[in-house]
Amino acid sequence: MKRLFYFLLPAFSLSPFLFPLAALAQTYPAKPIRVVVPYPAGGTSDILTRMIGAKFTESWGQQVLADVRPGANGNIGVEIVTRAAPDGYTLCLMDIGNLSISPSMYTQLPFDIIRDLSPITTVTFSPYLLTTHPSVPVKSVAELIALAKAKPGKLNAPVGLGSNIHLSTLSLQQRLGVVWVYVPTKGGQSSVLSVMTGDGDFLLMGVIQTWVHVKSGRLKLIAVSSEQREPTFPNVPTVAETPGLEGYSAGSWQGILGPAKLPPEIVNKLYNEVKRIVALPDFSEKLTALGSRPQAKTPQEMGNWLATEKAKWAKVVKESGYKVE
Repeated sequence: MKRLFYFLLPAFSLSPFLFPLAALAQTYPAKPIRVVVPYPAGGTSDILTRMIGAKFTESWGQQVLADVRPGANGNIGVEIVTRAAPDGYTLCLMDIGNLSISPSMYTQLPFDIIRDLSPITTVTFSPYLLTTHPSVPVKSVAELIALAKAKPGKLNAPVGLGSNIHLSTLSLQQRLGVVWVYVPTKGGQSSVLSVMTGDGDFLLMGVIQTWVHVKSGRLKLIAVSSEQREPTFPNVPTVAETPGLEGYSAGSWQGILGPAKLPPEIVNKLYNEVKRIVALPDFSEKLTALGSRPQAKTPQEMGNWLATEKAKWAKVVKESGYKVE
C-alpha cells in the first residue's frame, strides 16, 4: 500500500492528500480485521465481537478475528490498540464505561482515552441486572439494603476492581451508606460464576451474561439498573424505584474504538456498517431477546459521551478513595 501511494502521488499532485484517503476508504478492508477483546472469553464483548464480525464478513468478505487479551479491566487490550497502526485493521470492542473510569482509578495508565483512541461507534446498551444467589434471603432492593445494614461487612459482591461494575455498585453503596465487601475477580464470567456457586452474595452484571442464568434458576433477579422497566422483563422493578435511590441508572455501553489518527473515511465506513448491522431484524431481535438495546452512536456522540462519563466517574472514585496501582 505504501509503495502504491508513493508511485501514484506525482500523478495526482493537484490533490495529493484527497486521493489516497478516498482510495483507502474504497479498498478497505483488503485483509482480515483484528478486534481486540480486552476481557475474558465468553463475556459480553466477546459475544458481540463474534456477532458483529460474522456480519462484517458477510458484507465485506474479510474475516474478523477476535483477539482475546484480558487484564486490568480492559486496559491491557486497549493499550495494544493504542500502539497499533491507524489503518483500521486493529480495533477494540469493549465496555466503554470501563474506559471512562480507568483515568481516575488507575494511577499509572499508559494511555490517554481522548488522545490515544478514535471513537467509532457504540453497538448496544445493556442494563445491569441486580441478582443474588438463590439462598440469599432477599426478594427486593429494599430487603437487600436491610440485610446489608443488619450485617455490615458480611455481604460480598464479586467484581473486577476498577471496572464499571465495581464503580456502579460502589455508587449504589455510597448513596445507601451501607457496608459490604468487594471480592476481586478476573472478569464478568468469573463474577457470575462466583454468585452462582454461592461464593458471592449479589452482583450487578450485564443482561447478556446473566439473563440465561436467571431463566435457569441459578441466579435470583431482584431489580434492573435502567431508568425505566425493561420490555424483556416488565414485571421486574428498577433499582430507582426503591426509596432513596431515585434517579439511579447504570449499565454497559459496548462500543468500537481504533487507534488515534484513524482516517475519518475509515471511521465513517465502520460506523455506517455497524449502524446498518444493528438495524438488521435478525441482529436486532437477537440482542433484544438477550435484553440488550441495539444503538449506534455517531463517532462524535461517542466521543462526547466518553468525556462526560470520565468526569462523572472521577467524582465517584474521588469520594471512594479507591485506586489501583
